[in-house]
Amino acid sequence: MSESGRDTEAVSRFVEGFAAQLVEAGMQRMPARVFAALLSSDEGVLSSAELGEQLRISPAAVSGAVRYLAQTHMVSREREPGSRRERYRVRGDQWYEALTNREAVIKRWEAALREGVTSLGPETPAGRRMAETLAFFEFVEGEVAAMMERWRTHREQLFGEGQDMPEDQDAPEGQDTPEDQDAP
Repeated sequence: MSESGRDTEAVSRFVEGFAAQLVEAGMQRMPARVFAALLSSDEGVLSSAELGEQLRISPAAVSGAVRYLAQTHMVSREREPGSRRERYRVRGDQWYEALTNREAVIKRWEAALREGVTSLGPETPAGRRMAETLAFFEFVEGEVAAMMERWRTHREQLFGEGQDMPEDQDAPEGQDTPEDQDAP
């Protein structure tokens, strides 16, 4: 048992088991382990040294994993107050962030596919296949946007308004942000 009263062996089994599921879904092994460790920490924040100790991995392995996770918007970096050391944070809305940041990728794919349809000719077999792929991504983009709006509403019903909402994310229509509520 740890000082927090948690069974460290059970936590370790969860981290490795969930990481294995993420790897099976396509995530790299070390980022999956780091993500699972952060997700299972009470504060959702760990330093490089803490991650290295918990997972028994090198500082370089932590650094590479965090770089990947930050690029995919699954974790964020922050400085320890009064220190140059970084801490890594996973938030309750990391799935939301990761999914909504995929919209930019989908838009780039759509632009490339449109160019492909034009280049190949819409009447060629390859052009038709490209057009169908484009239509699929346009459909997915619209569905993801609608689904994320439904998720925000559902999440607020379950967990309350505004918890872990990204600072640059607008509050759902008709709702004030915490800053708006403090304004005169």
